[in-house]
Order: sequence, then C-alpha cells, then structure tokens
Amino acid sequence: MLKRFRYFLGIHLLPALVYRIIRLNSATFRLTVHNEEAWMKHLKEGGVILLCCLHQQFFAAIRYYKTYAKHHPGLMISKSKDGEVIAQVANRTGWVTVRGSSSRGGAEALKDMIAHLKEHRLAAHILDGPRGPIGIVKPGLIRLAQEAKARIVPFYIQVDRAWFFKSWDRFMLPKPFSRVKLIYDDMIQLEEITSDEDFERQRLHVENLMKPRLYPLS
Repeated sequence: MLKRFRYFLGIHLLPALVYRIIRLNSATFRLTVHNEEAWMKHLKEGGVILLCCLHQQFFAAIRYYKTYAKHHPGLMISKSKDGEVIAQVANRTGWVTVRGSSSRGGAEALKDMIAHLKEHRLAAHILDGPRGPIGIVKPGLIRLAQEAKARIVPFYIQVDRAWFFKSWDRFMLPKPFSRVKLIYDDMIQLEEITSDEDFERQRLHVENLMKPRLYPLS
C-alpha cells in the first residue's frame, strides 16, 4: 500500500504541484517577448520551426509557451524519473512529449520527434540536456532540423534577478517579480549536408552562437 501511495504521489501529485508552483511564480514575472514575429509568420505560412534553448534557461519560458498549445508542439524529454515530472508539466502546457535522450532511447525518440515535427511543424529542443556538458550542442538538433526541413530558432532568457542552482548547468530560476526577457534569435536555415564535415560545421555554428549566452559559471 505504501509503495502504491509513493507511486501515486510521484506520478500524479508531484507534477501537478510543480506545475502549480511554476504557474504562480511565472505569473509574477514582468515578461517581455522579443523577435517572435518573423518565425511565427514563417510557421503560419506553412514553414517548419524548431525552437531551441540551453538547459540552464528553459524554466522562464514554460508559462508563456502555453500560448503555442494550439500548434501541438513536440518536445523530447528524457526517460529518467526527473524527466517524468518534466514531461507531465510540459503536457499540462499543451506540449506533446516524446520520451528519450542521447543516453537512453534516443534513436527511437528522435525518429518520433521527426515524424511529429513534420506533421505539426513546431517543436522545441533543449540543446545540452539532459546531463550536459553545459553549452555543448548535441547532434540531435541538426538531425532533427535536417530531416524535418525545419528552420532553427534559438532563444535566450535575460533576467535581472535569479537564483542559480549548484547543478551541472547552473540552472537558472528567476526570482519572483523579476524582469524577464524572452529573446528569439533570427531563423537559421541549414545548408545542404553532404558530409560529416558539413554536419559538424553547422552544429558548431549553433553552439558558437548560443554558448556565449550562458550566465557565468563561477
């Protein structure tokens, strides 16, 4: 009985509590959104969009991302216990989660993500998750964008006050009532990839663009 109760708590009550805390905290943010119009126009005109961010910074976008629920956007989440909580939180915001990561179930999950992105034309990807190294873009981003013929749109979070966890990514949690900027970069259209060198060059391009946006690790 105790085991069943713990299972119920972990699978149902904890995600609901986490989601409520996120909603309450995020509601206090003085949020501004920048450079969203260009990629939204491309999406409405039939284009395919793959949003991406660094693991350190995704928290502040969770509440706002409910506005994209009508597009049935996809998101890959790891199969870990922590991933289960995150997946249920994402599902509550209207996102469709695909379970898998580079360390577990990644190939099948990537295939499912490609299919979902081709059908619904909007997805998001956390570049250096779920376990890092921090700021290093995993190959899955390029494969996903290449196969789905998607344009990559990096986004960043700027905040005036935040807590930073002592985790591998120095996870950032904006403080209540802080000023938060959700900033979209320009769309990146991949060039034709005909070799491993082409693939690595474009992976590094995204990495070199985004890594400087990390908050200091010291």
